[in-house]
Amino acid sequence: PTETLRAGLADRYPIDRPLGSGGTATVYLARDLRHGRQVALKVLHPALAAGVGPQRFLREIRFAASLQHPHILPLHDSGEVAGLLYYVMPYVEGETLRACLERGGRLPVEEAVRIAREVLDALGYAHRHGLVHRDIKPENILLSEGYALVADFGIAKAVAEAAEADTPVAATGVAQAGKDRVTETGWGMGTPAYMSPEQIGGAPVDGRSDLYGLGCVLHEMLTGEPPFTGPTAEAVLVQRFTQAPPHVCASRPESSHAMDRAIHRAMSLDP
Repeated sequence: PTETLRAGLADRYPIDRPLGSGGTATVYLARDLRHGRQVALKVLHPALAAGVGPQRFLREIRFAASLQHPHILPLHDSGEVAGLLYYVMPYVEGETLRACLERGGRLPVEEAVRIAREVLDALGYAHRHGLVHRDIKPENILLSEGYALVADFGIAKAVAEAAEADTPVAATGVAQAGKDRVTETGWGMGTPAYMSPEQIGGAPVDGRSDLYGLGCVLHEMLTGEPPFTGPTAEAVLVQRFTQAPPHVCASRPESSHAMDRAIHRAMSLDP
């Protein structure tokens, strides 16, 4: 839908080029004509947007935009163009934690702990303001100028609400496809490698689910791998309930036993 986007946003956010694409959205580098700056324009995939719906999406984005914290990537704007849902963020010079891990493997212990503390600071602030992220993972943590920024607050909640909604979406081919896509693993609930047991089981979710996800991320920063892996998403999810998380100290002796206990506590089956 790039040409539709270009035409619909030409007078506000002319698109320069795509920056990347993930499970829920495509990100474009664009120019904010009103303020004379580069921005990142994130557009939900059309099938997912059809399932989520503009009202739910814009409500959650508006709530997330109220968050102001040094380690939360702010939201500048949001809207809809020809059925495409988008939101606008600062263009950050840097990389995602995922890119950092893929390039260099596990991180130095001190750096991993610093990033975890900064993400925890952001999550604590968001939780005090009543917002749960629901999808903490390396792809949603940006590293810029030596600092961590948590991105995509509000998106996972809008997707999860769409997946849980009792009322069916409009009976059109695109809308039904959107509903189907929302309920696929990794769209409606979260990302399998980092999902809390309560998310998997459909129980009410609060800030402790974010702490579970961050425990998984810290484990991966220290060891180079997520705590649970498998050939399929289902295999990864089953391990949540059948295996204890591996101990970080086993593969990273220089990490402390206190850190290992903290990760295990964050990843407890009992919230």
